[in-house]
Amino acid sequence: MLAFNSTFLKLNCIAFCLFMALSLAPTAGHSQNQNSNSFIPDLYNIENTTNETFRYKATLKNNGNQPIRYSLSATIPEGWRSTFKARGNGITTIGLDANKTENITIELVPAYNCQPDSYQVPITAISESDTLQFQLEAVVKGSYELDLTTPSGLLSGRVTEGENFTVTLKVKNTGSLPLRDLELSSRNPSKWTISFDPASIDLLDAGKAKEVTATISVPDKSLPGDYLSKITVKNSETSSTMDYRVTVKTSALAGWVGVLTILASVAIVFFLIRKFGRR
Repeated sequence: MLAFNSTFLKLNCIAFCLFMALSLAPTAGHSQNQNSNSFIPDLYNIENTTNETFRYKATLKNNGNQPIRYSLSATIPEGWRSTFKARGNGITTIGLDANKTENITIELVPAYNCQPDSYQVPITAISESDTLQFQLEAVVKGSYELDLTTPSGLLSGRVTEGENFTVTLKVKNTGSLPLRDLELSSRNPSKWTISFDPASIDLLDAGKAKEVTATISVPDKSLPGDYLSKITVKNSETSSTMDYRVTVKTSALAGWVGVLTILASVAIVFFLIRKFGRR
């Protein structure tokens, strides 16, 4: 009976010790986390296109009673670029006074022609006394890219003053995502106009192209020479601009009028010389 009571007391003692240890463990851990330094992003995951910069914001905090300096680094995929910024300036290291906080911007630029995928990027802040680390995720969903040219690649033409002429344009989606609500516009020499048919494209899938007819109107009495029009196709995601050069020549009638004017001037001069030269 005495042996049973002794064993029972020992078991109760062990159970009590385990209960106290488990009860105190979370409190101790919470206190340690509060007093340690931290480096925490606002967002761990961002989705963007290939030709856009992934921009994250994080908070670096020194909870100690001594100043500390951290070296910042990002382990990025091949061909990517990373930049750390604080107060608008690029940095690789940063010092924090005791009990101070600094806002850090992390910029990730994907590699050219980066494939759509989810990319993991570990971010590290290292000091002499500790290492802080977290992992960002950059989800590349593709790219918005656009090309504007002509089917032949020729970007020039000739026209007679006062006439209209048409040019066939080729709008191609060279990205990996569909493009919607594309609008065409132009910047022209004074009094010139360009109209487009169609003037807008509702949807252009990746890899597809559409032809557009541009009608260029050249005003009367335009001086002979080369003129430049800038034609643009764009939507809210991307744009493409091409320069189209137009050489204006005078009409045949204007040429004959010029010749006749010169001949008339020569004739008048010759007549005046003969008439007054005798005196």
